[in-house]
This record gives sequence, C-alpha cells and structure tokens, in this order.
Amino acid sequence: MNRPWYSLGGLILSLALTPSITSAADPPCDTYPPAKQSRCAEIWKALNKEDGPLIAQFGLDQQKRREEGRINAQQHLAENMTFIKQSTQKRIERLRERMAKE
Repeated sequence: MNRPWYSLGGLILSLALTPSITSAADPPCDTYPPAKQSRCAEIWKALNKEDGPLIAQFGLDQQKRREEGRINAQQHLAENMTFIKQSTQKRIERLRERMAKE
C-alpha cells in the first residue's frame, strides 16, 4: 500500500538530484579563458535545457519499470547514476563542439 509513495519519493529524489548534478558539472567552463566563460555557461545551460525532456522521460520510464517490479532499488540507483554520467558526458562533448565554433 505504501509502495506508490516510495515510488513517488524516488521520482522526486531523482528529479531533484538531476539539476544539482548537472549544475555541479559547470566546471567544464573553467577550462576556457575568462573572456569565453560566460558564453560557455550560456551554452551549457541551453544544453541542459535541451536535454531536460529526455532526462525526464528516462526518469518516468525507469519509475514505471520499478513499479512493475522489473528493477529493484539498487538497480534503479545504478541506472540513474549511469544515465546521469553518460548524458553529462554527451553534453560536455556538445559543449566542446559548440565552443569550437565560437
């Protein structure tokens, strides 16, 4: 009976952690000269915004699998961390590409 509340809590936690993790990845802009860092930050925020729907959909799909019993809490966390790491790495690559064009 309490299972939906755990699921909802997990979803909220996942969504709450995502912005903090992606904002923690802002230091890639530190590698650019000070004159380009503000532009880098703008691009980084835009990339995070572009990927927002994809990240949300991943969370919803994963939560559905969890509710159906196809994954457990440990798998859920591991998949979250893997997804966050991979999606952040992809955004960093896109950031590098866009900054190279600047």
